[in-house]
Amino acid sequence: MTNKMRRNIELAEQEVRESEEAPLSAMKEKPERRWYIVQTYSGYENRVKANLEQRIASMGMGDKIFNVLVPVEERIYVKGGKAKHQRRKVFPGYVLVEMILDDQSWYVVRHTPGVMGFVGTGTNAVPLSEREVKEILGRLDKEQIKPRVEIDLKPGDVVRVKNGPFEGQAGPVVEVLHDKGKVKFSVSVFGRETAVEVDYSELEKV
Repeated sequence: MTNKMRRNIELAEQEVRESEEAPLSAMKEKPERRWYIVQTYSGYENRVKANLEQRIASMGMGDKIFNVLVPVEERIYVKGGKAKHQRRKVFPGYVLVEMILDDQSWYVVRHTPGVMGFVGTGTNAVPLSEREVKEILGRLDKEQIKPRVEIDLKPGDVVRVKNGPFEGQAGPVVEVLHDKGKVKFSVSVFGRETAVEVDYSELEKV
């Protein structure tokens, strides 16, 4: 085999390798903007949020780390006819971060004081699915519009209506509708036991 033939074969083999490698590089996933769950030390959620936002600003990472969220929801606890407003964390010990994940952004988040690590499989951070993100953000939007009411009643408790069309009627609680802030209880209507919904503020426990 002459040197010229050997050279032609080497060039042909190189072209094959390059043609095989090109699709592989094209198949590499382009980094996407996704939501990730970051675990924190207990009670450090707000501190981690503040620390991470400070690091994002000081390290110029605003083009890769976009949002840091500590999901909270408002609850109205009703006991003895008195309402108490309270805000609580939806996912204690966790913070949601919207980011483009690469080595640099991972380092910034992972080494923020108070952070224990990313939630995922093994050493890989796994992003939330679009469905999960919609459920979480939708739930928070709903809570902001109408806080959930936690009523100190349970099925079987006997209540009496203080005012309204059923004033003076008493009966057992059938169901507590926390999302609506209402209670379904059984009353006698035209001699028949009927379940009716009444706003919790119109009831008193017997």
